[in-house]
Amino acid sequence: MVERYWNIVVALAPFLWKGFLETLIVSLVGVVAGSLLGFLIGVIRSQRVAGLTGLLGAYIHCLRGTPFLVQLYLFYFVLPNTGISWLSWDSRTAAFVALSIYTSSYVAEIVASAIDAVPVGQSEAATAVGMTRLQRLWHVVLPQALKLTVAPMSGVYVMIIKSTAILSVVGISELTRQGEIAILRYPRDILFIYGVIAAIYFLYCYPVLRFARWMEKRVGSARPTELD
Repeated sequence: MVERYWNIVVALAPFLWKGFLETLIVSLVGVVAGSLLGFLIGVIRSQRVAGLTGLLGAYIHCLRGTPFLVQLYLFYFVLPNTGISWLSWDSRTAAFVALSIYTSSYVAEIVASAIDAVPVGQSEAATAVGMTRLQRLWHVVLPQALKLTVAPMSGVYVMIIKSTAILSVVGISELTRQGEIAILRYPRDILFIYGVIAAIYFLYCYPVLRFARWMEKRVGSARPTELD
């Protein structure tokens, strides 16, 4: 029995490896692009810019309040049918855009909340020494706020990695899709194949959590210092 399962793993290894690489690429693009966009949105929202705060809040709540699958269908099926040429995406581009925007909504909320958590006395002290609003944000507030984002951000990244499994519905040959194809070859071993897929996802996600734990210790205390 063990030998049989081992032979299945050996036979499927090239396909699962191909699927893992696709998952890795898509998730990295989604995490990096989504983090940059989310960071920008979070910073702008935290500054209470007239006219933008409500708009960005609606952006965040709409994306966080709807299933990622629905958003993926919107980007892949609905937008290309609008007739606008630059919205006529292939499945991979649609996956990149959808995952990046979905990631940005969570990152933006984390960044904005972290900035709001920095004691107001920090900004007041920076103002007292003649710093401008941008200088206060860059030199005083953000360095402390970024420490607060480490733990929640790791949870978001793991969620995004697992969300890539949904991309198979638009033809992306990621890990789950490759596993589904493998099941057609070994229909009697569905449970085992899904178990192998789950193990691969775990081996990918666990180091992310460990790295976040290491980063928390590296950056020091995540608690901002109150000024007397």
